[in-house]
Amino acid sequence: MTPDNSDRLEAPGLELIAGRRSIRRYTGGTPDRRLVEQVLRAAAWAPSAHNRQPWRFALLAAAVSKERLARAMGERLGADRLADGDDPGAVARDVARSFARISGAPVIILVCLTMAEMDRYPDLRRREAERLMAIQSTAMAMQNLLLAAHALGLGAAVMCAPLFCGDTVAATLGLPAGWEPQGLVTLGFPADLGKPPTRRALASCVWRPEGESA
Repeated sequence: MTPDNSDRLEAPGLELIAGRRSIRRYTGGTPDRRLVEQVLRAAAWAPSAHNRQPWRFALLAAAVSKERLARAMGERLGADRLADGDDPGAVARDVARSFARISGAPVIILVCLTMAEMDRYPDLRRREAERLMAIQSTAMAMQNLLLAAHALGLGAAVMCAPLFCGDTVAATLGLPAGWEPQGLVTLGFPADLGKPPTRRALASCVWRPEGESA
C-alpha cells in the first residue's frame, strides 16, 4: 500500500476526522457518566436504513464484568486458534493480549444490532439486503461514537473480535434477546497519541465510468 499524506482535511470540522487515532492505552481515570452519555448520543445520531436505528449499546465499567467477558472471549479465541493448529505459545500470547485490552480498558462499549424493527421479506435476497442495511447502519453509529470520543478528549479503539464469538459474548453478558454483537469499543482517557496512520492514494480508491469528467 502506497501511503497518501498529500490530501489534508483542513476545512473546519474535517480535521477532527484526520486527527482521530485508535487509542489502546489509557490513564487510570474513568470517564464520568456524562461524557459516556455524550458519546452514545452522538452515536445515535448516525443515519440508518428506514430510520430504524438498529444499534444497541451494552456498557461495561465494573472490573468483574470486563474480566468475565475478557476471560470468556479469550477461552473461545484460544480454542479456535488451537483447533486451527496454531502454535500454542503464540495462541497464549494473543489470548493474554486480548484479556489485557478488554479488562484493562476503563469503559467497554459493546456495539450490537437488532433486526427487531427492520423490514421482513419472504425471499432470501431481500432478507440478506435488509440485514446488510442494519449492519451498515450500526457501523455508521460506531464511527460517530469514535469521532465523538475524540472530540471530547477521550481515546477509543475498536475490537472486531465479537464477530467471531457473538454467541459467547451474548451468553456471558446475558444480553437482551436479539442483540447481536458487532464490535467492542474500548474507551478512556488516552495515555498516548496513538500511531499516525497511512492511507491509500485516493486515486487508487476512486473509479469513474467512461464519459465522466475528471
